[in-house]
Amino acid sequence: MEGEDFVPPPECPVFEPSWEEFQDPLGYIAKIRPIAEKSGICKIRPPADWQPPFAVEVDSFRFTPRIQRLNELEAETRVKLNYLDRIAKFWEIQGSSLKIPNIERRILDLFSLSKVVIEEGGFDIVSKERRWARVAQKLGYPTGRNIGSLLRSHYERIVYPFEVFHAGASLPVNTKPKLYDGEEVDREYKPHSIPLRQSVQPSKMSSYGRRANRLQPDPDPTEEDIEKNPELKKLQIYGAGPKMMGLGLVPRNKSIPKKGNTTHPPPSPLGVSGKNDPNSDGPCTKMTMRLRRNLSNPQFVDSFVCRMCGRGDEDEKLLLCDGCDDNYHTFCLLPPLTEAPKGNWRCPKCVAECKRPAEAFGFEQATREYTLQSFGEMADTYKADYFNMPVHMVPTELVEKEFWRLVSSIEEDVTVEYGADIHSKEFGSGFPMNNGKKNLSQEEADYARSGWNLNVMPVLEQSVLCHINADISGMKVPWLYVGMVFSAFCWHIEDHWSYSINYLHWGEPKTWYGVPSVAAERLEEVMKKLTPELFESQPDLLHQLVTIMNPNILMSHGVPVVRTNQCAGEFVITFPRAYHSGFNQGYNFAEAVNFCTADWLPAGRSCIEHYRRLRRYCVFSHEELTCKMAACPEKLDLNLAAATHREMFIIVQEERKLRKGLLERGITEAEREAFELLPDDERQCDNCKTTCFLSALACSNCPERLVCLYHTQDLCSCPTDKLYLRYRYTLDELFAMLHRLKVRAEVFDSWANRVKEALEQEEGNKIGITDLEVLKAEAAEKKFPDNELLQRLNTVLTDTHNCQQTSTELLNKTQTSTHYCVCVCRRMTLAELKALVEKMENLPCVMSQLEDVQVILRTIEEFQTQSRALVSDRDWRRDSAPPEQLQALLEKGAGLPVDAPECELLKGLQEQGRWLGEVRQTLGPEGGEMTLAVLRNLMEVGCNVPQSVSVETAMAELQELLTIAERWEEKAQICLEQRQKHPLSTLDAIVNEAQLIPVKLPNILSLQGCLSRAKAWVTDLEEIQNGEHYPCLDDLEGLVAIGRDLPVRMEELRQLELQVASAHSWRDKASKTFLKKSSQHSLLQVLCPCVEKRKERGEETDPLGDPDTNTLGLSAQDLRDPGAIVMAFKEGEHQEKEALLRLQKVNLSKPGVEKKDPMDNHTTTGSSTPPQSVCVCGRAPRPPLLRCHLCKDWFHGGCVPFPSLLPSSSGHPINPLCWWDWDSRFLCPRCQRSRRPRLETILALLVALQRLPVRLPEGEALQCLTERAITWQGRAKEALDSPEIQGALEKLQELKQNQPQENSPKKTLKKEMNGGMQAGCENGVSKKVKSHHNVTGVGSLLPLVPSLKGPVIELSLTTRTQLEELQLEGDLLEVSLDQTSTIHRVLQAALEPHRHTLRTLILLNYFKTLKCGKILVCVDTPSN
Repeated sequence: MEGEDFVPPPECPVFEPSWEEFQDPLGYIAKIRPIAEKSGICKIRPPADWQPPFAVEVDSFRFTPRIQRLNELEAETRVKLNYLDRIAKFWEIQGSSLKIPNIERRILDLFSLSKVVIEEGGFDIVSKERRWARVAQKLGYPTGRNIGSLLRSHYERIVYPFEVFHAGASLPVNTKPKLYDGEEVDREYKPHSIPLRQSVQPSKMSSYGRRANRLQPDPDPTEEDIEKNPELKKLQIYGAGPKMMGLGLVPRNKSIPKKGNTTHPPPSPLGVSGKNDPNSDGPCTKMTMRLRRNLSNPQFVDSFVCRMCGRGDEDEKLLLCDGCDDNYHTFCLLPPLTEAPKGNWRCPKCVAECKRPAEAFGFEQATREYTLQSFGEMADTYKADYFNMPVHMVPTELVEKEFWRLVSSIEEDVTVEYGADIHSKEFGSGFPMNNGKKNLSQEEADYARSGWNLNVMPVLEQSVLCHINADISGMKVPWLYVGMVFSAFCWHIEDHWSYSINYLHWGEPKTWYGVPSVAAERLEEVMKKLTPELFESQPDLLHQLVTIMNPNILMSHGVPVVRTNQCAGEFVITFPRAYHSGFNQGYNFAEAVNFCTADWLPAGRSCIEHYRRLRRYCVFSHEELTCKMAACPEKLDLNLAAATHREMFIIVQEERKLRKGLLERGITEAEREAFELLPDDERQCDNCKTTCFLSALACSNCPERLVCLYHTQDLCSCPTDKLYLRYRYTLDELFAMLHRLKVRAEVFDSWANRVKEALEQEEGNKIGITDLEVLKAEAAEKKFPDNELLQRLNTVLTDTHNCQQTSTELLNKTQTSTHYCVCVCRRMTLAELKALVEKMENLPCVMSQLEDVQVILRTIEEFQTQSRALVSDRDWRRDSAPPEQLQALLEKGAGLPVDAPECELLKGLQEQGRWLGEVRQTLGPEGGEMTLAVLRNLMEVGCNVPQSVSVETAMAELQELLTIAERWEEKAQICLEQRQKHPLSTLDAIVNEAQLIPVKLPNILSLQGCLSRAKAWVTDLEEIQNGEHYPCLDDLEGLVAIGRDLPVRMEELRQLELQVASAHSWRDKASKTFLKKSSQHSLLQVLCPCVEKRKERGEETDPLGDPDTNTLGLSAQDLRDPGAIVMAFKEGEHQEKEALLRLQKVNLSKPGVEKKDPMDNHTTTGSSTPPQSVCVCGRAPRPPLLRCHLCKDWFHGGCVPFPSLLPSSSGHPINPLCWWDWDSRFLCPRCQRSRRPRLETILALLVALQRLPVRLPEGEALQCLTERAITWQGRAKEALDSPEIQGALEKLQELKQNQPQENSPKKTLKKEMNGGMQAGCENGVSKKVKSHHNVTGVGSLLPLVPSLKGPVIELSLTTRTQLEELQLEGDLLEVSLDQTSTIHRVLQAALEPHRHTLRTLILLNYFKTLKCGKILVCVDTPSN
């Protein structure tokens, strides 16, 4: 089966007994035997609560396991290995080492090759008829690859010489395995692997070390051995001769040279050649060390004679065997040799050692002793490493397939250890034992007495083995088994074909295979047929428990096999003569014992006959066991007594026949012998080894010999008068024992007849209950087995007692119940009463209470008659029965001791009347509120009351009303789900119609509420549209939200949604126009005056926390009034300006970081007051700083955007010296909150606003902002048109045109930056800014700052004040106006240039440009 996947056999039967069945172990096994015996084995799962404690002393438990080499267990594999042993030995003796070739990536199976060739007719016929392709096909090789030629070559080179020799022919002495030419030969072979498989050395004391000792040479003789051994001394002195068998005494040269040319090697100091001697021989069959000859001795020369012809002439043709020192002429050999062979040579006698039969195979004992813990650690580690996964995760199917692969492999040698057949008497049982050595708890004591305890089961009363006094280990005394993965137990049957039971205490599963007893002989035939070589050397091989065979092979040959996995806590039972084997899935602990029941006795006798044919020793005497049981029949279980009687009858008849044969031979002498007192080895038949008990034949001349009566001819050749019979019982005594057994068995027949007669009595001849109890007591006293009659008797007695008890209780209830009072306890039904009467009448004994019970039955029948008369009256079926009569009958029925069926019918009529009353009240005009739940409840109750015409009519009315109500409810539900909204008029019609139904409908009420809200919505819409002003957006949004939630289709809703959408669109457009990206302000906040933002910094609040309704200080209701918004806007303008002036005053008091500029008349304070927080970041002042033009607060240059100085339309101003034209006006993010669109853009938004039929607060605010901007623009134009300012503007234009140009501002800037910034970052530019960089754009203004002149114009104080006031108001506007920049330009020209501010702005713009070019800069405020 090597190379094929293992197919698991079918599962064996599995039984799960109940607790009641589990109480009788052998009885339960007898019960399941008809089913389980067909499979040979079965598995029993105890009840879940049966869990015996593990009683082994773990710390003191030590054992030595057996060694198992898996591929030596399997029969066919062992045959192959034996064949390889012999062929390897053959070639070794021939002086060559065997190498097994590979074909198609697997080792060539030499045994199978030899077997197939022999089946095909032998080498010559296969070669002649060209059958090598068929041979390759039979060996499983693919066709068409020239494998047949390879097989022929290997067979001819390796196998054929061995087969020819084995057949008895002589071989050419120079025959050895030939190699092909070329280097490819060595790749095709690998050394024979058998010696490598001995990974575990056997014990020196073991007789089973077959393979391990097979190739080990005998120890070399030392000098001390030679001195002590006179034979070795003689051999040393006198040379070769037949002094000691197997001692090689030949020199290196094989042929005897001519005397004239003889050369003598120098003698060794010790007279021996060691292993390292280059002239020493190779390993011999017996000893590797060889002694040198003394060729000068004449006795040595005379010993050279041919063993074939006996002559010593032609010594140059004599060959000397390297194994035995015999001499042979080359021409005397068959066939003759033409020349002396090269290398070692063995004679035909030495080569014949290959034919010696193999020694018996057995298991070796390991050399290491284990504890349970150390063995478990070894076993778990081995399994985890082998499968490369945790032990609990390895599937049982995988282990099973791997096991059968390993046992079938001749290449892989896996060795495991198995703690098998450990004596529990010595090491302790796994079950608790009540032997006085240990105090047991109550639980342990219960398990110690349990019949399933393997220490108890063999000695149970029903067991045969309890009559054997000796403790037979393994049969009466359990054996323990400690297993690891792959450890196996081979195919075997139990001793004496007994039962066996195995319990797995804990650990991983044990896999079993079983064959039923009917197929036992078939299994033996198959194994002998497939492996005849094993049975030739060991005829009783299957009794040695050392051979296994793949179940698939057995099944393919017609042997039925079953399997099972025995888990922890489960039993496995094997039946008589059922072959079984298996292996362990991993580390586990099991316990097993034999037991024999009454049905085993015939099988036991057949087993003794089988042993007699095999000449196998018996464990005990079957005749002795049977006679011992027959001697005390009264102590036997009845089943066992009957079985023993049948067995004893056969034994006695056979014994009488045998003794009669002795008399016919003339043997008359006899003497009594107590065979049971003799040791077994003194009463065994010399021929068949059977243990004698009843009789044996002995001879007075040969006292040491003894034979059974089946082999009287084989005792001795002495005269008949010297023979005499030794017997245990006379025939009369045997017949007396047989008679007592018969009486014991016939007692049961007498009792059975009396029981049958008692159980079959008819009316008038019935016996008393006491007589039946006497029969039961007799069965218990005489230990009759459980049988059908006893079961019937027990059933009758049980029924009698039950009837007595039931009738007594019934009669007591009748006496205690007065005036029909209801009994609290359960009452008997009429059917039960009738069954009781019928059972009492049919019982085979007299029942005294039968008449009283029959009176009660007649009373119940009268009550039934009256009740049926009332129920069957036609007048009352059309309507409910009269309540008075119903109540009277119900009270009478309640007083009865038995429940009559009519009571339930009367109660149903009463419930019917009550229900009809409820229906009339509900449907009547005075009924309460009617709901769907009330109708459904009435319908449900009406289905359970007895039906009548009135009930059916009422049910029809209720059903009609319920159907109509549910239909309207469903219609209202559809309307409420809003899948398709309906007009207001449609829903109004539905509600009006549904109100005509006299049932309260929840969906109709909900729909009515929706209609009311829809009408209110329409009213609110009309009020808003008919108001004085356009409706506000908030109001319309609220109406839209309400209208969308209503399940009513309203045309006005769509129009409102469009208006709201257009308002949102305008608001979004306005937001995009005004709001900056990621602005924190809302549109309304930007459009309205910023009153809150003009407070001091310490009083500021979070911009996100100001809702739009608080922007102007108005409530949501005030925002709907345009006049209120205008008034609030005007008030906000005034408050904004006042708050700004206060904020400027506070911010101007904050110190900066400016110092006195020698060229600047403006000085920034360098106060020593503690620094205050500035900027939007809220940190302390640090350069560079800019002051907001409006709020006068300081801001860091890197935290806020700053002006670009140059006009956006050109990179350079027309005249850079006109510094008043520079865009130096800086407004912080708090002051410039929006994009400040131009006035033209705002006017376009206002035009779009006028088209909206909706009012928005943002629209009102935008109108106010626009009016404010237009008003300021008019005032600004008026101020700019004054003669003084017009003159100033003309002068500025003239200065711009006449101002001289600087020659090279770029060169000046380069010079200043390269010369003034050599010391790192002092003036703001890093050293990494090299001189070769081009400076362009706003950077060209930096050299001009020191040369700026001013003021360039003069303004009157009134004009200056007017312009500053206008500039302040213009900066507050969130609108871009041209007049704002013009006023700033005029005011700048009238002042001294702010050089520090301009320098800071230039540097910030310049550094920003450099950062865009990825140049590293460092910013600081210049010192000059």
